[in-house]
Amino acid sequence: MYILVTYDVSTTTPAGRKRLRHVAKTCLDYGQRVQNSVFECLVDPGQLVEFRGKLLEIIDPTTDSIRLYHLGKNWHKKVEHHGQNDDYDISAPLIL
Repeated sequence: MYILVTYDVSTTTPAGRKRLRHVAKTCLDYGQRVQNSVFECLVDPGQLVEFRGKLLEIIDPTTDSIRLYHLGKNWHKKVEHHGQNDDYDISAPLIL
């Protein structure tokens, strides 16, 4: 399943800055950063449950927010990109 994850973490305190780094690192475990606080992730249902749980343990729900957009299997028809890195394909092999 293809999901888009966006987040907004309050960074007015040192604890908030730490949460922001932790959220970003957790997102990197499951997907690819496409903008500063936006990640594209290709996960199975079990991974999604685990991923969501980790994110919810990190954030402070009184000051932070996370949004998960479920784009499904036909995401190629739902995602339109213009500008730099428009050749990015999350389902392609990653070469390091």
